[in-house]
Amino acid sequence: MTLLIVGHRGAMAHKPENSLESYALAEEVGVDEIELDVRLSKDQQLFLLHDATLDRTAGDDSARGRGPAAELTLAELQAVVLDSGRGVVSLAEMYDATSTVIQLEVKDPATVPFLAEFFAARHEDAARTIVTGFDPDALRQAAELMPQIGRCIIVKTLADAERFDGGLAGLLEYTGSTRFACGFPGLTKETVEAIQARGLDVHVWMLRTLEDMRAAVALGADGTTSDDPAQAQQWYRQVLDERKARV
Repeated sequence: MTLLIVGHRGAMAHKPENSLESYALAEEVGVDEIELDVRLSKDQQLFLLHDATLDRTAGDDSARGRGPAAELTLAELQAVVLDSGRGVVSLAEMYDATSTVIQLEVKDPATVPFLAEFFAARHEDAARTIVTGFDPDALRQAAELMPQIGRCIIVKTLADAERFDGGLAGLLEYTGSTRFACGFPGLTKETVEAIQARGLDVHVWMLRTLEDMRAAVALGADGTTSDDPAQAQQWYRQVLDERKARV
């Protein structure tokens, strides 16, 4: 089984997160997918930002203290200076600049209908997209409005999934997920195999160490997400070599 390596917000260990440079570096090192975060501006435009505000990724005072990003227009969001040296990247800009599979994490459920409109006009981009998120209701709406696009529910731990009505199985059914992403805590090889038997891929996150990579491979996961995808690729090759040496 091949383990997919996903670049977290691009290749954010080396370039500013959710920047065109970060996405470009991720593609340059050969990631299988790029994970990034989508939000909706005041004038109902789709843009990429992890946090609810610009403060943490601000490059100068133009981006500090502006309040919720959702209360700014796209023009205002693109006029500020972030740590990338420019303003936020719009969803359209990202798709025009990339060619790999995109994991599009919904940070605000209000974006879902606008994503449906966006992809209705951009079929090629829809075909290389997986909609992800922690909000079961947002994923369920995505399944209703964009059934042609795969979906991935994300949980921090397996226990979080089991707390849903009907447990993990209930969560997967409610969201119509085609993939399951889970933090390492509580995850076992038996659980991974049971989810895969339902026809779903299983991704584990976050991958930060060589030991995490050993755990991901031992679990039989289908993919993992890293801030430094080039390092993750190196660790993956090392773990495969270790396993070959034991045979």
